[in-house]
Amino acid sequence: MDYAIALPFGGQGVMDGDWVAEFARHAEICGFESVVAAEHSVMVNGTSSRYPYSPTGRLAVPADSPVPDPLELLSFLAARTTGIGLATGVLILPNHHPVVLAKRAATVDTLSRGRLRLCVGVGWLREEIEACGVDFATRGRRASEQVEVMRALWADSGPEGAAYEGEFFRFRDVVCRPGPWRPTGIPVHFGGHSTAAARRAGRYGEGFQPLGVDRPELLRLLDVMRREAECHGRDPDAMEVTLYRGLTELRRREAAELAALGVHRIVLQVEARADLERLKDQMSACAERLMHGSPGAS
Repeated sequence: MDYAIALPFGGQGVMDGDWVAEFARHAEICGFESVVAAEHSVMVNGTSSRYPYSPTGRLAVPADSPVPDPLELLSFLAARTTGIGLATGVLILPNHHPVVLAKRAATVDTLSRGRLRLCVGVGWLREEIEACGVDFATRGRRASEQVEVMRALWADSGPEGAAYEGEFFRFRDVVCRPGPWRPTGIPVHFGGHSTAAARRAGRYGEGFQPLGVDRPELLRLLDVMRREAECHGRDPDAMEVTLYRGLTELRRREAAELAALGVHRIVLQVEARADLERLKDQMSACAERLMHGSPGAS
């Protein structure tokens, strides 16, 4: 099992360079596999959209909370760490043009020597997606094309360049360099709680990040993902599965149970407004409990 750590969503610390760099460096010292940055291009006051991961249907973070661009933030952290992975979770694909996103992601991946993982999704906040100029109803179809576009641009297409012809995006004879650090490209995982998200992961992704689901639904979605991978000639056993849990709540026993279900990575969430020293203490205690086996860890 790999353990990642989520950057505080909506907390003021993520906009303080010294604060967030120390957070990431401490996560690296503790042995966490990656740091994860979430995204909202804009937040919306008085939205009619229902947040699907809360019983109230409302995002707990106020609309005026700071939510930095995840790739810019991860690029900053890449320069202040040495080996810890850098991941988005979740980057909202409809908010981005895939040609520009391919260049941005490849740049971060190359400069960090292959540390980037993209976890992407189609988004739930209608007003945000419409503010980015995208039709909310077609965002799922667009997302599938967006991943295909990025893969076409990342591939070694030779001097003649890449071509793509789809419903939303089309080009020919284009070259997008630098490419990713790894010859296999940047791993793309899909986040979400729907059958469609599981299918996209199986067909297009290297991983799946089911969000806000109970165990029976998790098992159903993983089965959907695996069957979709098989239908498209892909190895379902090569797919990584990532879940979220609380930094202070997760114990080795639950982690072992999740591993037995086929989970490869757990992203640990932190308090958005906790002070840095408290978070560092919590990270150290969590690493000792989960990765180093202190007494009473189970």
